[in-house]
Order: sequence, then C-alpha cells, then structure tokens
Amino acid sequence: MTRRQQPTARQERLGAELRKLREAAGLKAREAAALLGSDSAQMSQIESGFAGVSEARVRRLAAHYSCTDVELTEALAAMATDRTRGWWERYRGLLPAPYLDLAELEHHATYRHDVEFLHVPGLLQTADYARALFSYQVPSLPDEDVELRVHHRMDRKLVIEGANPTPYEAVIHEAALRIRVGDRAAARAQLTRVLDLSAADHITVRVIPFDLDGFAGAWSAMMYAGGAVPKLDTAVRDAPHGTAFIDSEAQLGAFRTLFRKVEAASLDPEQSRDLITRLAKEL
Repeated sequence: MTRRQQPTARQERLGAELRKLREAAGLKAREAAALLGSDSAQMSQIESGFAGVSEARVRRLAAHYSCTDVELTEALAAMATDRTRGWWERYRGLLPAPYLDLAELEHHATYRHDVEFLHVPGLLQTADYARALFSYQVPSLPDEDVELRVHHRMDRKLVIEGANPTPYEAVIHEAALRIRVGDRAAARAQLTRVLDLSAADHITVRVIPFDLDGFAGAWSAMMYAGGAVPKLDTAVRDAPHGTAFIDSEAQLGAFRTLFRKVEAASLDPEQSRDLITRLAKEL
C-alpha cells in the first residue's frame, strides 16, 4: 500500500465518511481493520485519506457497519474507484492545494449554490475583475502568480459553461454589485457578464437589495456544492487561515436552511436582472 504524500479534499472526504460509518456502528479502528485482515495503522491511513481503498473494501466495510443507506454506499464506492485527472491537475505544484480541491469539488457537484455580499461569485467573474482581486492581496503576489490564479478561476467556469453544465444559483447582495473592484469600464463589463450568464436556463441569479427591511444575514456568505447524495454535500467558507471544507451533517443542514432564508429575502430572477441592468446603466 503506497502512502499518499498529500491527499486531496475528495480523498479525505471518502476516508472521513468511512470513519463516520465506523463510529456510528460503535467499532474501534482496530476492530474495523480486523474485518479487512489489516491493522489499525492502515485503517487510520484509509480514514485520513493517506491510503486508498478499493470498491470491494468499501462495500465490505459498509456491510459490517450495518449501513442500510444503499445510495450512500454506492456513492462511496464510486468515489473509491474515481481516477479523474481533470484540467486542474496542470496547476498542481503551481497553486496551493485548496485551489485544486475546489475545482475537483465543483467538477463532481450535482448543483452549486453561492451567497456573496462583498464580491461577485468566482464563477461569474470576468478576468479583469479576478485580476483586480488577486492583485489586492497582502503581501502582494508576483505578477505570474496573479495570472496563474486568474487563469485557474477562468478555467473553473467550465462547470457552468461547458457541454454538461451544473445547475447553479447565486444570491448576491447589491453591495457586491456596486463595489468597483476595478475601474468603471471593468465594473460595467462585470455586470454585463452577470446579466449574460443569468440568461441561461441552468443559471439563476438573485439580488438582495439595499432597501430590504429586516435583513440580518450579511455574515452568511457561502459556497454550497451538492453531492451524489445529500450526506456528501459540501459547504465551503473562508476561514482565518484559508478555505474550510465543511462536511458535518448538522452543519450542512444548517447551511441548507440558511441558503433558503437568504434566497427568500432576495428579489426574484427577473427583478434581479432589472436591478443589475439599472446599476450597469449608472456606470
């Protein structure tokens, strides 16, 4: 068994889900390892994502853990056999791992929900907008590192602009649409870009206007990716030291509820398009 040097977030998630099933069954790692003719050290590596696990072993573990969720077992087995090497691999060693993990998460997502208050969501950004954001970082990034991040962000758009686009819904506060991350021309181009994308059948953009009474949810920015089954959903939030991938079932339920609350507070898609059009004309 080869130990991985740096497991991806998807590999870690598979291990974490197997650990959750084991703990729900009330088994210790050494007891689960014995079921595979292995030891607790190997089980620890599997559950941390540092070691792979075969489809057959996933099914055997699920059976021993008395997992009755057939759809979850099938989804975990599919994760175990997945050998996808997507476009993001060309950035490996060039960008921090979370950039690649996010792209892989989006590739496998069954749907995407974004909530933003200060910036236009990444999947809707123009290259000039993204470049202005990355150029503002402290400490400053070298020009080549800025361009790598811009190209990576533009490549991510494949999930909503490719041949088999992912259903996508974004809720954006009016503040994010008014803040001029770049100059006036770049701001107008960015709003036009949002309008163009929102015309697609699989993309929904809603706006929370400034003049809305009783809105106290400005702390609820998030990215939410649907998994093959709801238990494999993932919420992504900015954390003090980087990007946090959240998979706790209780937290995922809270984020689903939070998204519905924010969505209910927003304008409908047509009203939102009217507001964005008005903002673009003001520039």
